[in-house]
Amino acid sequence: MVAVLAQGLVGGRLTDPAAPLLVVDDLRVEFRIDAGVVRAVNGLSYSLGVGETLAIVGESGSGKSVGAQAVMGIVDSPPGFVTGGSVRFRGVELLDLPESERRRVRGDRISMIFQDALTALNPVFSVGWQIAEMFRVHRGVSRREGRERAVGLMERVKIPGARERVGGYPHEFSGGMRQRVMIAMALALDPDILIADEPTTALDVTVQAQIMGLLADLQAETGMGLILITHDLGVVAEVADRVVVMYAGREVESGEIGEVYHRPAHPYTVGLMDSLPRPDVHTERLHPITGSPPDLLAIPAGCPFHPRCPFVRERCRVEVPELAPVGEGRFSACHFWEEVQRERSRG
Repeated sequence: MVAVLAQGLVGGRLTDPAAPLLVVDDLRVEFRIDAGVVRAVNGLSYSLGVGETLAIVGESGSGKSVGAQAVMGIVDSPPGFVTGGSVRFRGVELLDLPESERRRVRGDRISMIFQDALTALNPVFSVGWQIAEMFRVHRGVSRREGRERAVGLMERVKIPGARERVGGYPHEFSGGMRQRVMIAMALALDPDILIADEPTTALDVTVQAQIMGLLADLQAETGMGLILITHDLGVVAEVADRVVVMYAGREVESGEIGEVYHRPAHPYTVGLMDSLPRPDVHTERLHPITGSPPDLLAIPAGCPFHPRCPFVRERCRVEVPELAPVGEGRFSACHFWEEVQRERSRG
């Protein structure tokens, strides 16, 4: 089922049912610390439609999570500041809303699952109390009704014995069950958009598959848009419609998932794919990306990936490549993307 949203109010402004669920345009976030300015997100753009799954991938420190926090309006400020760009929900600019209105959007229209459920959950309150808090704060329900709704949500995310376990504390649940509690909290108010930040981190492969399957089922049931933040391209291949690849705070490639997988147009995307085992490709050994991501306090001149890039030329060291169209709905920030694709097709 795909939901069709009617016109409504966000921050006192009418939404546009014909507009995409979410449009992020040239988003920029920096952290001002004693050592200097960290440009954590340096020009991120994407859109998300109803029922669509968008994956945002990259190594740790690439800006994936900070970009999501900026969309949610939860960047710690100071030291973090959104310095440019636009975040529009159904045509309404969220960055212009006062904090009191942003707070109403969080959880109600846009919700987020954090990567470490144990630290995201409060250890001194039961999981049922924490789930029910969403209803008490946003819907004004009683404690008793909140508890009943919490039980219902725990059953919805397939936590066995939900009624008996609603009074349990986070440390009494396994990692996979805690992640289900986080999903229950995120879905409590039937949000239009769910942001899942590394939802399967530190879980074994079987539990990872269960969590991703659960998210897919819930998305099919509600029609919500899903933003999946991950470093695992294997997970992305199974569930995403489109993908955005980030490096050093920048978007370096984006497009439909099948196109990006089969015809990558950036050396970093190629490196990410070659560093992971793939069932469709037989290889004796994996090929990790050489070197390390750059220090965001001292991003190299030119293309930030050039110190690690096998296609590097002098131009790459001095000229920052623009994110440019390389096909239908495809974009790449590489001066030599055509050569990258040719080499990939030969390999």
